[in-house]
Amino acid sequence: MATQLEDQRIIEFDVRTDEMLINMGPQHPSTHGVLRLLLRTDGEVVYEVTPHIGYLHRCAEKIGENLAGAQWVPYTDRMDYLAGMNMNLGMSLAFEKLVGLEVPEKAMNVRLIIAELGRIASHLVGMGAYGLDLGSFSPFLYAFREREIVLDLFEEACGARLTYSYLTIGGATHDLPGMIEIPPGLASLTGRDPKLKLLWTDAVLMFIEWLEDRIKEYHILLTRNAIFINRTAGLGAMSAEMATDYGCTGPVLRGSGVDYDLRRDGEEIYTRMYEGYDFNVISAPFEGESGIPRQVIMGDNWCRFFVRMLEIVESIKLLRQGIEKYPHTEGEYRVPFKMNTKLPVDEVYLETECPRGQMGFYLVGDGQAEPLRARAKSSCFCNLSVTGPLCEGVLLADVPSIVGSLDIVMGEIDR
Repeated sequence: MATQLEDQRIIEFDVRTDEMLINMGPQHPSTHGVLRLLLRTDGEVVYEVTPHIGYLHRCAEKIGENLAGAQWVPYTDRMDYLAGMNMNLGMSLAFEKLVGLEVPEKAMNVRLIIAELGRIASHLVGMGAYGLDLGSFSPFLYAFREREIVLDLFEEACGARLTYSYLTIGGATHDLPGMIEIPPGLASLTGRDPKLKLLWTDAVLMFIEWLEDRIKEYHILLTRNAIFINRTAGLGAMSAEMATDYGCTGPVLRGSGVDYDLRRDGEEIYTRMYEGYDFNVISAPFEGESGIPRQVIMGDNWCRFFVRMLEIVESIKLLRQGIEKYPHTEGEYRVPFKMNTKLPVDEVYLETECPRGQMGFYLVGDGQAEPLRARAKSSCFCNLSVTGPLCEGVLLADVPSIVGSLDIVMGEIDR
């Protein structure tokens, strides 16, 4: 009998199902905006994903060819609308490179402070929205609570909360505010008198000091939460070679182990903003960090998320240094740049490190105030292109986890 059992061959037959084509989006909340994913599935298993874009196309590049540089700034706010300040900065630097304009030290200092505040606000939304994708609602509320304070600070600086047009060609539209009333949200969270008056820079310092303790809570709530780890660790793994082949940038690239950040490795017109500042470029495998879950694979969803969480800490470090240097910086907050300034007959391309990756602007001048050609290279467009291979063979419920880890904004993709 034992011999017969050993020789017996056990054959398993899988249940055959019909191939299905399923639309996820553009109305689906887990598609981060107006993105349509066409899924080809066999039961619960996805074996092909095709992203369809263009539902938010607003012709921002063609509009830029019919406007002077300063007039095009408001349209860049609407590209990555969660990091409008960083979009303003990249476009302004491209025009400054084209005309050979150098901004003073104070303007660079103001830009750094504003850009790193914008990075924090953007990564907070990335964290909260990702938690929401995976079924956790509380982180989304906490993230927007913190982001609200950043928007209060931006409102004091430029009068706007979403589309700022603050960082412009030559520097910033005006200097950082002086004395302000403490933002109501910050007063409530820190227990301060709501009628307290303080310097804008001191309000920023108060906020980031309070935020540091909240980051520890986020790690408990999400990063090292067993359910979150099971939904992210080991899933959507992307090698460094694959990330570079697809042109991925930002946290998506650094989550795969590529140590590359334009704030350190970019062109001088951009990196001089960060000269003399101490900060680390965050990339996997996160040497020196404790408590990395054993299920994590380099380049997976968890790694991409963790890069953003650690980058918030580095932005806080940069803000402290920038605010310390601010009173001692030389020059003005802006060099005048006339609306009718003729652009030289030349072409330039410049990339900057935005929260979602490397955002590039290409400009061609022909002697007129308006550029002959204006184009934008989106970081999210390249990051989204890897969706197909990452989602191949996963379960249907894992698609939002992979797409959410890429932290895309469709306004930037469709431009």
